[in-house]
Formats: sequence, C-alpha cells, structure tokens
Amino acid sequence: QVHLVESGGGSVQTGGSLTLSCAVSGRTISTVCMAWFRLAPGKSREGVATMATDGSTSTVDSAKGRFTISRDNAKNTLYLQMNSLKPEDTGRYACAATRGGCDRFYLERYDYAMDYWGAGTLVNISS
Repeated sequence: QVHLVESGGGSVQTGGSLTLSCAVSGRTISTVCMAWFRLAPGKSREGVATMATDGSTSTVDSAKGRFTISRDNAKNTLYLQMNSLKPEDTGRYACAATRGGCDRFYLERYDYAMDYWGAGTLVNISS
C-alpha cells in the first residue's frame, strides 16, 4: 500500500515562510510524478507544483519565485518550501502521486488523474 503523510502546515503572518513535507511509503517517489495541490473553500482545486520523475518541475504562476518543490530521494519525501506567503495562499495543501503523466494542468483538472493522495495539512496566512 502507498501512503502519503503531509506535515508542516500552520498559521503564519503575511510574508512568513513554511516548509511542507510529504513522507511517502510504499512507492519510490522518484518513479512517479509528485504534486502539491491547494484546496480552499469556495475555490476549485489548484495544482500548486509538480515534480516529474526526471526532476523537472512546474509551478503555478501565482507561486513562481515564492514556492519551491523538491524531493529527497534518500528520505522518500517531497517538500514544498513556501516563502513570502500571502493570505490568498491559505488552504489545505495535499500531496499526491501518479504513475501517469505529469502535466500540471491535466492533473489539476481531472479528479482521477492522481493515484494516491495524502490527507493534507492546513496553511493559514493572516494579514
């Protein structure tokens, strides 16, 4: 079985930083496409960042220059470093994995695109 467990969420003020972690068991993360999604009340699911098996990444425009997705293969853990946080970054951040392709727009659009999901971690940014 594949399990994804997120951690690192919390409440910070505007301009602060957080680092989210996603510990994966049951599957080597370098062999699948990994992604971070943001789910916020009243908003559609947003693919924040993805990392393909070759290490290439894609980040949503609103987070470019502020968020960095990375992975530690030895720890089988995915990260999302978030800097210069804004109130609009608030939401539940979930990591997910798929054995399929790694197009962020496709993964964001279709519920069935990801094979495995974590429960998520809450991020709250206050102004």
